[in-house]
Amino acid sequence: MTGKILVLTAIDDELSKARAPDGFEVIYTGVGKVNAASAATLALLVLRPSLVINYGTAGKINEKLRGLVEVADVIQRDMIAEPLAPRGRTPFSPDLDRLSSNRDGVICGTGDSFVTTTDPWLVENKVDIVDMELFAIAHVCQRHSIPWRAFKFITDDANDFAAEHWTANVADGQDLFWDAVKGLNA
Repeated sequence: MTGKILVLTAIDDELSKARAPDGFEVIYTGVGKVNAASAATLALLVLRPSLVINYGTAGKINEKLRGLVEVADVIQRDMIAEPLAPRGRTPFSPDLDRLSSNRDGVICGTGDSFVTTTDPWLVENKVDIVDMELFAIAHVCQRHSIPWRAFKFITDDANDFAAEHWTANVADGQDLFWDAVKGLNA
């Protein structure tokens, strides 16, 4: 597959492999940062893509957002190691706390929890959307000097109804995603 575009997504309910155009390979990572990091590392080492795209679903913090959004930057919303480091920062790590796709877009907060209540820290840090895999994928890409992009389909309002809304909307962003990337070449 060397030189192709690799699409990493958590589960098959989000994105069908059968719809991938020529030049794209879809890999399911599983849910969460550990699964995403493991799958991304193996996929990069074996497939050697020219670009990695993370597609997935997200809850919105920014009330104005709808539909498919592209991610500019991603942070870890659940790295809480105080007092060793402020929230969002990995203690004793030389790596960046905020990873950039070098594209215009929203700020995503990644964590291993499904957000169902307001978190003032997210608002204070201008997080627009929340997911469970992107920071891990972007971190692996950065370590291996592979460019990455991310597109997230907003399924819910990250509130009491988030799980119900996510379940109802999980597959609804596929058409928007494939339309957004169809002009990309490996």
